[in-house]
Amino acid sequence: MENREGQKVPNVTFKTRSQGQWKDVTTDDLFKGKKVAVFSLPGAFTPTCSSTHLPRYNDLAPVFKEHGIDSIVCLSVNDAFVMDAWAKDQEAENIILIGDGNGEFSEGMGMLVDKSAIGFGKRSWRYSMVVNDGVVEKMFIEPEKPGDPFEVSDADTMLNYLAPEAKPKAGVTIFTKEGCPHCARAKELLVANKLTYTEVPGMRTNVLQSMGGSGTFPLVFIGGEKIGGADELETYLK
Repeated sequence: MENREGQKVPNVTFKTRSQGQWKDVTTDDLFKGKKVAVFSLPGAFTPTCSSTHLPRYNDLAPVFKEHGIDSIVCLSVNDAFVMDAWAKDQEAENIILIGDGNGEFSEGMGMLVDKSAIGFGKRSWRYSMVVNDGVVEKMFIEPEKPGDPFEVSDADTMLNYLAPEAKPKAGVTIFTKEGCPHCARAKELLVANKLTYTEVPGMRTNVLQSMGGSGTFPLVFIGGEKIGGADELETYLK
C-alpha cells in the first residue's frame, strides 16, 4: 500500500442520502479549507468496524475538535443506503459517513483491494489519514497481513499524532436492546464507575455473535477488548 502523504486526495463525487433524498457530495465539500480526520474500513455493520473503529472516533470527536480537526469522515465501499442505515444504527452523530459505492475514491488512494474470497468483492483496505485543505498530511495504513489487521488506523493512534499529551479514557461501547434488564444493570455499573459509554441499541443477534458475543444482551467492549455481559462487566470492574 502506497503512502500518499503530501498528495491531493482524488477528485470524486459521492452519491449520498440525506433526509430520504439523494445528495451529491464532492471531495471539495468534505475537504476544501478544512482539516479532516478520515478513517476508511472494509464494510459497514462488520464486527471490528461496529464495535471499535467507528464508536471510538465518535467518542473522541470533541477531543479531536479541541486539537484542530474540523470534521471526521468515515469511508467505506458500501452504497448510500447501507451507510445511512449504519449511521442511524450506531447513533454516530459526530461522524460524516460516506459510501464510496463505486470504489472510485479508494482506488484513487491506491487502497482498493480484492476481498472476493470472503464474498465482499472490491473493498477498501483499512487506513486513516489527516487531510489538510485537500492534501494528505499524515497516513496510518494497516500492515499488509492476511485477514483484517487493525493496529494503527484507530482513533487513539490518530489522537496521539494530533496531540501526544492528550490522555483520554478507554472507550466503552455497549450493545443493548429495548427492555433488557441486564442492559440497564450494565449501564448503571458504568455510570457508578464514572465511565462514559457509547450505546448501540437494536443490533441483531447474529451480528452480535459475529463480534464474539454469545448472542445475548448486553455486549460490552472497553478499549476494544470484549468484556461480555453485565456479570462479566461487574467482575471486570472489581
